[in-house]
Amino acid sequence: MKFTRKAHTNWKGTGMEGKGTVSTESTTLDNAQLSFKTRFADGVGTNPEELIAAAHSGCYTMQLSFLISEKGFTPEDLTTEAQVTFEDGTITKIHLKLEANVPGLSEQDFQELATKAKEICPVSKLLKAAEITLSATLVG
Repeated sequence: MKFTRKAHTNWKGTGMEGKGTVSTESTTLDNAQLSFKTRFADGVGTNPEELIAAAHSGCYTMQLSFLISEKGFTPEDLTTEAQVTFEDGTITKIHLKLEANVPGLSEQDFQELATKAKEICPVSKLLKAAEITLSATLVG
């Protein structure tokens, strides 16, 4: 399977005072605000690090769901938070924090699948330059 997805960003002005918008092909983001304040302060809008976190948490969680299903189990709930750390002009770390409810799945199998999903998730592979850590909790 091969496909291409697109997003578009428009920026006007300097890095500090300028502003922009970002839109996705699906229109889930439709001219979402992007600015110095949305990236480095508490402005209303989005930023690249938040979008990377959203992409990584979504991809990782879907990958894990596939792996769990392949083992014959059905996840009742998988919730992943991706924490993207930006330091001195570089994204240095991403921590995936997973909480899952998968009836019948052993802790050992859960941890193995959670780790495998982190390693083979397409976004994890893309972001392999950053340190990606995981803490996974099986709650049910």
